[in-house]
Amino acid sequence: MTSVHALPPVIAAHDLTKTYTFHQQRAGLGGALKSLVRRTYETRLAVDRVTFDIGRGEVVGLLGPNGAGKTTTLKMLSGLLYTTSGDLQVLGHTPSARKHEYLRRIALVMGQKTMLWWDVPAMESLLLHKDMYGLSTTEFDRNVSELADLLEVGHLLNVQVRKTSLGERMKLELMAALVHGPEILFLDEPTIGLDVVAKARVRSFLADVNRLRGTTILITSHDMDDIEALCSRVMIIDHGRLQYDGGLDELVRTARPRKLVRATYAAPVDVGQLDGVTDVEVSGTTVELEADRDRAGAVMEQLTRLGPLVDLDVADADIEDIMRDLFQRRSSL
Repeated sequence: MTSVHALPPVIAAHDLTKTYTFHQQRAGLGGALKSLVRRTYETRLAVDRVTFDIGRGEVVGLLGPNGAGKTTTLKMLSGLLYTTSGDLQVLGHTPSARKHEYLRRIALVMGQKTMLWWDVPAMESLLLHKDMYGLSTTEFDRNVSELADLLEVGHLLNVQVRKTSLGERMKLELMAALVHGPEILFLDEPTIGLDVVAKARVRSFLADVNRLRGTTILITSHDMDDIEALCSRVMIIDHGRLQYDGGLDELVRTARPRKLVRATYAAPVDVGQLDGVTDVEVSGTTVELEADRDRAGAVMEQLTRLGPLVDLDVADADIEDIMRDLFQRRSSL
């Protein structure tokens, strides 16, 4: 099987930069009048010389705190924003040219925006997409049937969108985005506001779309469960700059090189003789501690000698805790 990295990237960004220039205006009528004569302009750097490649079929998470430049990057990739400088090619096209043959091959879903008409059934919006993308009736019917089965929304296609729940509406939004069979799917906070069950169904669907169709997915999310469930690779952007690009597992090992260990005993035990551990906490018959990865085996052996074990759990640090620590650390610099 050919590796995605052996093929030309479907997304290639080099020194991608975006700045915004805007004028400042004081409040009140006087401030408004003064701004007509003399304006003070400010230029803000939203994305700063970001470089990356994404191969066909990859699922990549784009992470960062609010205002880091994630959504701006997605908008440049989808062609909604012009780049200020740098080179950007997606599927061999310059996104900002907004050519039909390019738009036919991508889709953008924003969790807080809607593509569906509010007062008509979702099928009406899907039929509009059929004409907009030039789908044949056979192709359209096949895609609608496949997506409706995967998303379990066949019974909702002829219901007014405004009468559906938030979770149902997001599934219909994904259906509208994918009905023309795009090769790349850009997702901006696709599970925002959804309950636990709806989030799980959306994640399962996206994994199926990637597996069955080979769709390349770039997703931004503040829900780390989305990232853990879908992405093997993550890119962290902060203050407009790319701070990390690599595997999620490697990020965990680098940011938190220790294992979290939780041992429960049949009776209280003495942990005073434990060696090579830190942050030891004892609560009744439960012991929680951290151990270096290369010392984890030796620590397990020590724990088994303390007394009769009821349960033993070893895990990496929670990815959400890791990301919070990273962002807080950078914001304090």
